[in-house]
Formats: sequence, C-alpha cells, structure tokens
Amino acid sequence: MSDVAAVKSLVTKYNSLRQEVAKVIIGQDDVVNQILISIFSGGHALLIGVPGLAKTLMVNTISQALGLDFKRIQFTPDLMPSDILGSEILDENRQFKFIKGPIFANIILADEINRTPPKTQAALLEAMQERAVTVSGHHYKLDLPYFVLATQNPIEQEGTYPLPEAQLDRFMFAINLDYPTFQEEVDVVKATTSDHKPKVNALFTAKEITDFQQLIRRIPVADNVIEYAVTMVGKTRPHSDAASDLVKQYVDWGAGPRASQNLILAAKTHAAVNGKFSPDIENLQAVATSILRHRMIKNYKAEAEGITIEQIIKSLF
Repeated sequence: MSDVAAVKSLVTKYNSLRQEVAKVIIGQDDVVNQILISIFSGGHALLIGVPGLAKTLMVNTISQALGLDFKRIQFTPDLMPSDILGSEILDENRQFKFIKGPIFANIILADEINRTPPKTQAALLEAMQERAVTVSGHHYKLDLPYFVLATQNPIEQEGTYPLPEAQLDRFMFAINLDYPTFQEEVDVVKATTSDHKPKVNALFTAKEITDFQQLIRRIPVADNVIEYAVTMVGKTRPHSDAASDLVKQYVDWGAGPRASQNLILAAKTHAAVNGKFSPDIENLQAVATSILRHRMIKNYKAEAEGITIEQIIKSLF
C-alpha cells in the first residue's frame, strides 16, 4: 500500500475507533483524541485528574478497541520494582524460571504513579524508554507497540513522591481531565446504572499499529514548521533572548529538545488522522499545550498572581 493510501486508511480506521470508544466513554473527546495521538506517535501519556473520572475505564476501552493486551498497576508506597517487572523463582526441576510481571503488556495503566517511591518509578522508566527490562542481569524485550498511561491525583500531596523533571520529560503528553458537563454527567449516570453492557470491537492488530507508527514517522515536514516548533520551545526558556516578558517573569525552567521532537511527531499524527499529508502550524498549535504543560516550571510569582501554565503557552503562538 502506498503511503497516501495508508494515510487515507488511517483516517477511516481512526474515525471508527473514535466511534467504538464513544460507545462506552461519554464526552471527553479531547482527552480520547490526545491519548490516541500519543499511541500512534509511539509516545506515553500522563493523565492528571481527580478520582472517579473514568480514567481506567477509558484506557481499558481504548485497549480493547485497539485489540491490544492491557494491564493495570495500582501504585502504592510499598510496591517494589520486582512487583511490576517480575521475578525469578526456583521451579520443581530446581531451575530458575522468570515469572513475568504486569509490565509485560501492550498498554499499561500506571495508576497514581506519584504514590510509589523513586526506586519503583525508575523501574517503570526503563521500560518506557528502552522498551525492555533487566531482571537479575537478563534483558527482556517488551512486545510492541508499548504504551504507558500514568495517572496522577492532583489533590493529595501527603505520602506522595512527585515525579522528577527527567521522568516527567519522558511523557509525550500531560493531559488534564475535567469534570463532565451537566448533560454528559446525566448521560453517564443513565448509561452506567442500567444493565446494558456495550460491546467494544477490536479494530486493529498490534502489527497494524506499529505499521501506522512507522508511516507517521515517514510523513514529510516543511522546514518552516520544524523551525516554528523549535522557536516555540526556545521561547519557553526564561534565559534565552527569544523568551517573552511573560516567560521571563513567570517561568523558572523551560522545555528541552525532547519537547521539539514530540511537537513534530504529535503534529504529524494530528495531521494524518485529520487526512492531511503534511503537518502545518495549526497542527502544532493543536498539540502544543499538552506537550509543553509538564515541561515548564512556573515560579512563585505565577502561583501568587494566578497565572496558569496554559496562558503562558498560548502567549508563545
């Protein structure tokens, strides 16, 4: 299949995928869109929202519609790296045998990742970055596609271990979940308190998803779009000459080169699923907020004056 035909096929399948997910997930279109863009770009996503907004259900539904293996890990303060990676046991023949942990799946929901100590967070990080894990000196490859969706509860700070900046940077998107609108909540209550269970059909295979991920990397990008992305990321750094007054005043730390790479990849995916054969500046702006949100650190002045990170990002366009 030519790349042009493949992009057209992706658009059709993507729209069917959205309809399949909508059977179970009411509203939250933006969030579902960003999770899917993240998957097709080959990145990971961080979901930030209060409990009870159907984060687990959303990821489970998406993994069913994608035809992928899904595991959920509930992070707790006493969770050890071996609990998620797996461990070696002595079998009945007195041989060491490796029992795989829950990290061996295509889609991992890392629930409340900020509840677990850095040691266990780092074990997940290797899997995210290398698509492989090391246990007792043995290297085990993970099945592709491999996608980690981590959730953070923004309310509770007590007994949590905030992710270090280097780890936050590994997530392509930071997606904020808000409460549903009145009508959406009415529909949710109707749908979840009846005995009707919608069936989600698998529309993809793992091989098709990896093929689409490679297709997206082959999409050409004009130099001016790449330069726009790099300029935008450069403007987030308060000590650079390009930084705006808003950034110099309210930002302590800006985004690194990984932000530029992710902007281009996500813009390519955003263009492809909307039927375009090359991304433009509009596609970049559509994905910029979620890509830059967790890579910029506001200072106390911004907190005191109620300046949101979204306002600062909008000022970069």
